[in-house]
Amino acid sequence: MKKFNTSPISGMQELLPAKQALFDKLKNEIAGVYHSHGFLSIETPVIERTEILLAKAGGDTEKQIYKVVKTAETEGDADQALRFDHTVPLARYVVEHENDLTFPFKVTQIGRNFRGERAQKGRFREFYQLDVDVIGREHLDVFYDAEVVKTAYDALKTFIKPEMKIRISNRKILSGLLQELGLQTKSEDIFGIIDHAEKVPKEKTIAAFEEIGLSNAEIEKLTSFMDIRGEREFVITSLKNLGINNEIFETGINELDQVLGTLEESGMKGVAIGDMLIIRGLDYYTGSVFETFLPEYKEIGSICSGGRYENLAGNYTEKKMPGVGISIGLTRLFYVLNEYNLLDNADEQPVDLVLIPFSSDQLVYTYNLADKLRGAGKKVDVNLTFDKKLGDRIKYASKVSNFMSVIGENEVETGNIEVKNLVSGEKAKLEDYIR
Repeated sequence: MKKFNTSPISGMQELLPAKQALFDKLKNEIAGVYHSHGFLSIETPVIERTEILLAKAGGDTEKQIYKVVKTAETEGDADQALRFDHTVPLARYVVEHENDLTFPFKVTQIGRNFRGERAQKGRFREFYQLDVDVIGREHLDVFYDAEVVKTAYDALKTFIKPEMKIRISNRKILSGLLQELGLQTKSEDIFGIIDHAEKVPKEKTIAAFEEIGLSNAEIEKLTSFMDIRGEREFVITSLKNLGINNEIFETGINELDQVLGTLEESGMKGVAIGDMLIIRGLDYYTGSVFETFLPEYKEIGSICSGGRYENLAGNYTEKKMPGVGISIGLTRLFYVLNEYNLLDNADEQPVDLVLIPFSSDQLVYTYNLADKLRGAGKKVDVNLTFDKKLGDRIKYASKVSNFMSVIGENEVETGNIEVKNLVSGEKAKLEDYIR
């Protein structure tokens, strides 16, 4: 009987070794793609000053952050909290190290973040995010908006087999539309209603517009706007046909056209589409916004998201440092892909090969062989339970690997090592297995 409750706290991921090995493999594959696109790695502290985290986020974020409890030793320090994403700490990092960085600064951060929200199935309080961002100094070309989308897509397609759609919009389009309609004072409410529109019946969205005092004509214009989605040419034409003569609106359309056009030229035609329902809830986004979905599994929701932020670093410096970023929330994504059996290598074992020396007399030979195999890139476990029966040792091997070799006197003398597949029962020579 357990003396304490040893289960992890609600909302925290804890995996068995085989699943952890697969999780780590996906994380490393994503990181490899990020690096291949020229993004540089950094790590910001998990703990930040609370004022840094809340300088731009505010609102509900203040209710969700994990505050750090002070001790006698830290009593004089500023209020501190665990970071809830990588973007806000990145803004602080760039301001702090500006003179030592090369701009545009292409950067990736991979690590845990924390949000004290209500834990639900597939929603976590502690989670891995794998981000890529590009930060400019004074100016950042909109081509980089397409660059982060392409990078994330290339990373996802290394293990995502179902069809993906990356739905893209630009917040300037809706901002300009609301300005033209004279609805700027209600923009926060309208952004929120559109952000949730896909999750509720259309009648409920219209009722929400009516509740904040919009006229029938205004509601009709907004719903026509919200219905626009598809490939670049259709979306851009449809937006222009709305008849809105507003500079911000036109700037947003031009930026969206450029992003979608660049992605089409990079081979993502039909994958990257325009969609006016994509708003993104965080208010630090100012331009392009992106959400990635699997059309065959709509109930999963977004698996990767991000956007452009022109003014995030403005809370910490007078200099203008625009940026754009996108993030893969791997903890949630891993959970849902596993739930839907969409991970091809879900049965992969954490160890490539278990070597079982029959007795301690074969230990030196086995160690030398293990070192040789590890040098060839294999993950090798040497079983040392000489007090166990061979059958028990083989049973151990089957729980951590799909392959094993028994090293006895004959194997040491001849050098002929046989590898057994513990799933199929097939046997092969070691040199063939290494290939």
